[in-house]
Amino acid sequence: MPCSSTAPAGSNATAMLTSVHPDIIWTHILTRLDSPSLVSATSASSQLHPLSSDDCLWQDICLAVWPSVGDPRVAEAITAFPSGHRSFFSDSYPILHHHKLRYRRSPPPPLLAKYLISAVDVHFEGELIFSKVHETETASGWFECCPFQVDLLDLKESVLTRIQKPGGMHDEVWLRHLEDNLSLSWILVDPARRHAANLSTRRPVSVQRHWLTGDVQARYVTVLAGGHRGSAAEHVQCTATVTCGGEEGGKLQVREVSFQVEDMEGKILNGRDSVAILGDAMENGERKKAKRESEGKERFEEYEERKRERRERKQRKERARDLVCIGAGVAVFVGFWSFILR
Repeated sequence: MPCSSTAPAGSNATAMLTSVHPDIIWTHILTRLDSPSLVSATSASSQLHPLSSDDCLWQDICLAVWPSVGDPRVAEAITAFPSGHRSFFSDSYPILHHHKLRYRRSPPPPLLAKYLISAVDVHFEGELIFSKVHETETASGWFECCPFQVDLLDLKESVLTRIQKPGGMHDEVWLRHLEDNLSLSWILVDPARRHAANLSTRRPVSVQRHWLTGDVQARYVTVLAGGHRGSAAEHVQCTATVTCGGEEGGKLQVREVSFQVEDMEGKILNGRDSVAILGDAMENGERKKAKRESEGKERFEEYEERKRERRERKQRKERARDLVCIGAGVAVFVGFWSFILR
C-alpha cells in the first residue's frame, strides 16, 4: 500500500524552484514581476532573496515608473543609497503620511546637502508628456533667505504635448478629464543623506482655469508637519503646479512646472526653513501606500478646513483685540473730557 505524502505543498514548490537554474528564474520570471510581487519574492526563500534584490531589476522598475531616474545626476545619487534602486523605490513610491510626522518644540535641523535634485515626470493617460531633472543649490545665503520656489521652465519656455481638447466638450467635463488622467511625480533627492521622497499626489487636488490667462492649472499638494506647535508652519503645504495652455481645439502646451512650500497662512517659506522641513520629511516621514486615488485630495480638503478654522480663530482674536482697544480709547477720551470740564 503506497504511503500518502505528508509534506506541505510549499516544500514541494520550494524543492521544484531550487532545481531551476538561477539564470532562468532571473530572466524569465523575476524580470516580468511588478514591484509588489518582487518584494514578496524577496522574502519567499533564501534562493530568491539575492536574485530579487538585484539592482538591475529595481533599476528597470524605477525607470518604468519614473523615466527621469535615467538622468546621470539621479543615477549617480542612487548609487550611494543603502540598497541602490531598491532603497530609492522604497523611499519614493509610497506617499508621505503627514499624520505620522512628529511635532517638534523647535524647528528641524538644516540639511547637510549642498544641493537637492528634483526628478519630475508628468504623464497623461499613462503616457509621458514631460520629464526633467533640476538641481537646486542650497548652500548660499541668498537661497536661505529668499522664498523657496523651483521653476522647471522659463517664462517664455513651453513644451508641446499630445493633449488635445475634443471639439464641443464642455469645459467642466474637460477639466474633470484632466483631473482623472494628468499625473505628476515630483521626487526630491538628498544626495548627502541618501534619502528621497515623492512630494506630489499622483492625481491633482484641483484643476482650474486661471482667471486672467485662461490657462489650465493642475495643483498637486502634499501636507507635511512643519515647525513647532503654535507657529504658522505647524503644517506646511508642498504645492507642485502644472500649467497648460493652448488654442481651443489645438494641442496643449506645458507652460509651467513649479514647486513651493507654504505655511498655513499662505506665505511661501524661505529656503532655509523649506529644506529643513523637507529633509526631515525625507528622513523621518512614514511612507504609506494610498488605499485609493482620491486619498491625496481628501487630505488636502482636510488641511483646507484646518486652515479655514485657523483663519477664523485669528479673526476672532483680532476683533476682540480691536474691541478692547476701542473700549480703552473711549474710556481715555471720556476720562480726559471729564477732567477738563471739572
